[in-house]
Amino acid sequence: MNDQKVLVAGTGISGIAAAGLLLKLGGEVVLYDADDRQDKEAIKERFEEPDKLTIVLGELTRTDLLGMELAVISPGISLDAPFVSLLDDAKIPIWGEMELAYHVAKGRLAAITGTNGKTTTTALVGSIMKAYFDEVFVVGNIGTPYAENALKTTDDSITVAEVSSFQLETIMEFKPDVSAILNITPDHLNRHGTMDNYIEIKERIASNQTNDDSIILNYDDKVLREFGESESLKAKVVYFSSTRELKEGLFLKDGSIIYRSRGQDQEVSGTGQLKLLGRHNYENVMAAAAIALELKVPLDVIRTAVLAFEAVEHRIEFVLERAGVRYYNDSKGTNPDAAIQAVHAMPGPTLLIAGGYDKDGEYDAWIETFGDKVKYLVLIGQTRDKIAACAKAHGFTEIMYAEDMTEAVRVCAAYANSGDNVLLSPACASWGMFDNYEQRGEVFKECVRNL
Repeated sequence: MNDQKVLVAGTGISGIAAAGLLLKLGGEVVLYDADDRQDKEAIKERFEEPDKLTIVLGELTRTDLLGMELAVISPGISLDAPFVSLLDDAKIPIWGEMELAYHVAKGRLAAITGTNGKTTTTALVGSIMKAYFDEVFVVGNIGTPYAENALKTTDDSITVAEVSSFQLETIMEFKPDVSAILNITPDHLNRHGTMDNYIEIKERIASNQTNDDSIILNYDDKVLREFGESESLKAKVVYFSSTRELKEGLFLKDGSIIYRSRGQDQEVSGTGQLKLLGRHNYENVMAAAAIALELKVPLDVIRTAVLAFEAVEHRIEFVLERAGVRYYNDSKGTNPDAAIQAVHAMPGPTLLIAGGYDKDGEYDAWIETFGDKVKYLVLIGQTRDKIAACAKAHGFTEIMYAEDMTEAVRVCAAYANSGDNVLLSPACASWGMFDNYEQRGEVFKECVRNL
């Protein structure tokens, strides 16, 4: 990257990390963002070495691309954005921040994707790795850009990366030593267009893997089971299942997570010993254990780390108990399938807060899981009318609207009885009312504490 001129699109944490890495490598960076309301000087202050940095806001012109050898696009930017056609016309290669960091980083890489469970599984793998290896970096969609740590890695490093479909759109040579696809259910179709496109993008995580590498797949997911059996897949396949015994791999049996290899069974842990709720979390534990085993971590180290691990913030996170009512924050439940898992995990009668930005999701399967468990549905955000109509079509009528999170929490507190649960699991993205799911979760927790 030394002396190369590179365009970096996006001034969020991913774009800033990519630009910072390129500057440290001696490159010349043009940092671009379509939002012309930003302060250029404030952006420059975020860099240690801004001398070779040019900032362009608003419209990107062909003149701005003179001498450009590479473009690095932040994952939040669609490849259908108007300026991307300028890059295509100029035949400028397009990478993502994840691809850029991969070219610089050293050591071994474990990469985790899937529609749901990525963050919990990535955090758990990170905890296991830190219990056994000296140099561990946990990066990617979990919150720390890969580019931010790429220069810190050495040949002895283990990097654990959460990888979203947006990040997989722009990989070229990205190749994990161990990859994992946890599950595939409809999500982000407003960006990817069709389910077939979404599946193909998720499966790209293994596109450069060889028979020296491994991939962990959910045997219960028909799409992933077929992918594991396809001739195009070169990596060694390790399956996990929460519904059946496997000849090889990890599975649930009589309340225990079992690892079976070469005819020998070993217990990873009992499900009752875990601090995580729900079958989906047992699947996350199985996937994490499989990744660790492929990286030659001893089973006793894995077992100890798994038993000590607590829920990730914003993913079925216990907040507090007040007047006998338990409050759970599942703001990370940004699609119906994730929200289904949260409902299943609740230990008793539940008042559910849901709604938000519409990603063209369908809510039928989610509402059908309510059964006798969900007592009231409190709706907020852009999708509340759509969800309410769907719920009524399925015979669920205990529905209330709230204008904001404060009102939603107060309504739940007023209608909840001792022994009930109040769950924020929106089944929708946070945009429109909140900057991101983290902010939505923090607001929920603050509202609960202020009751």
